[in-house]
Formats: sequence, C-alpha cells, structure tokens
Amino acid sequence: MDSAEYERKIAARFATFDQDGNGYIDREDFSAAAKAVLAEFGVTARSDKGQALFIGAEAFWQGMAGIADVDGDQRVTREEFVTGAAKRLHDNPQRFAEIARQFLHAVIAVADEDGAGVTPGAAVRVLRVLGSDAEVAGKVAAYLDADEDGRISEEQILAAFAGYCGVEPPDA
Repeated sequence: MDSAEYERKIAARFATFDQDGNGYIDREDFSAAAKAVLAEFGVTARSDKGQALFIGAEAFWQGMAGIADVDGDQRVTREEFVTGAAKRLHDNPQRFAEIARQFLHAVIAVADEDGAGVTPGAAVRVLRVLGSDAEVAGKVAAYLDADEDGRISEEQILAAFAGYCGVEPPDA
C-alpha cells in the first residue's frame, strides 16, 4: 500500500469516529452514534438496551481516549489519531476491537430485533446511521453473512471491526 492509500484509509477511519465532522473525536461523537442507532431501531435511551448502549459508548470513548488523546484535552485530533490510534490499530487490531466490544455488544442487542441474531438488513441499517454509504454497507453485510444463514454473530462483527481497523502503513 502506498502512502496516499494509507492516508485515505486512515482518513476514512477517522471520519467514521468523527460523527459530527468537527475535526476531532470526542465523547459526544460516541454519544451521537449511540443516539443514532437507538433512533434507527426505535429503542428509547431509558430502556435497558438504551442504557447499555450509552454505557458501551462511554467505555469505547474511554478506550479510544486512553490510547490516542496524547494531550489529555478529552478529544482526539486527526494527528493524535494517526500517530496514536492508527499505530495501535495496526499493532494490535484485536485489542482495539476489545475496546469496542461493550459498545458493539450493545449495538447488536439493539439491532437484534427478534433475539435470533443480527440480520444483514439490520447490519446495513446500523452501518448507514453510523455514516457508511448504502453500497458499502450492503457489501459489508453480505460479507459478514458469508455462510448465508441470514444472521451475523457478535464474533463475526468483532473480527470484521478488527480487520477494518487494522490498516497497514506503507512502510510495513
């Protein structure tokens, strides 16, 4: 991968987390993501699932801040993301997926409307409200349901998240 491709991928990862597009990642971005998922599935913030999602979002933010907020100002700039989070994403994408596990688990609970697992359609809805375009969301959902059983497991989602986050720098 050349440096332009690497920069493009890092910018896409950063934009995924920077929900409001203000140029940095902060607690509000994670809260906004939780609110968007809840609204999409008609789940209230005060419900058990809603509370679990906000707790997961906070845990995810704390994990992100812990690895990337170098100056301690409670926000992660693109520079901090590239030098901190992206390096750690590359070094250990599974560990980063573990930081996100509580949030992803709660998103799955919200999106699993019938208790039988997340459908590809529900996965597309989640990805869309988190900022993915429809074509990409559809491809990701189809990839996640590789066995075509109509359900996507938490482990499949965590593995895909780790893979998405594991960006190879050009000099690797």
